Amino acid sequence: MRIVHVSDTHNMHRMLKELPKADIIVHSGDFTMTGTKNEAVDFINWFCDLPYRHKIFIAGNHDFCMFNATVEGLPENVYMLNRSDVTIDGVRFFGIPYFVESEISGEDEEYIKTVPNDCDILITHMPPFNILDFSDGIHYGNMSLRKKIAEVKPSYHLFGHIHNNYGVTRQNGTVFSNAALLNDTYEINNKPRVFEINIK
Repeated sequence: MRIVHVSDTHNMHRMLKELPKADIIVHSGDFTMTGTKNEAVDFINWFCDLPYRHKIFIAGNHDFCMFNATVEGLPENVYMLNRSDVTIDGVRFFGIPYFVESEISGEDEEYIKTVPNDCDILITHMPPFNILDFSDGIHYGNMSLRKKIAEVKPSYHLFGHIHNNYGVTRQNGTVFSNAALLNDTYEINNKPRVFEINIK
């Protein structure tokens, strides 16, 4: 299974030409800039038309029009994960969006607790604490998320959010990928990341 991971495209999705070939594309949030419905519809239309066998996305903090939203009429091979999962070819994906409202209310902490123990690929917008989360002298990642990952041990954790910490690292058997494509001045500066997945 080949997966393309992208994040933080902020309305610049149509500028992504010649995306890598793969079986699945995952977008880990912040596909809009100002969080309007029109921005979200444009992204979803583009995303649904991509030539991948399966397409998975979650919302990020910029995508606030998606807070408590449902999207009807998605093709059967397109999945918006909202504290939910999908299993493809035996690989279980679980996705948690990131909204400021949920962070303020403390619901984020409860959502993190729902990550299933048999999750193979975890998708969030927020990074875990101290893993590809550093910007302007601050670690912005979530400590509860870091602890949950240590407990569940997914094979991959795909996220974004921190634009200037694009990268990949491996710790304790989990591959962590921050695939934010835009830099801090909102210019496309990074390339989609590709993973060859072999999970048994």
